[in-house]
Amino acid sequence: MAGGQKAKGKVEEATGKTKEAVGRTVGNERMIAEGQAKKSKGAARQAKEKAKDVFKH
Repeated sequence: MAGGQKAKGKVEEATGKTKEAVGRTVGNERMIAEGQAKKSKGAARQAKEKAKDVFKH
């Protein structure tokens, strides 16, 4: 199950980066902020899963 959560984190992070880039391109501050938030959420999810793996072994 942890692999699925890691993958979900990577997808969230990639989606956030894309949304942030599009927001910068079109000059939409709200889209930039949403992209940054999604990117951070994905990074946090990945970090949580990595920490679980460390304590599992």
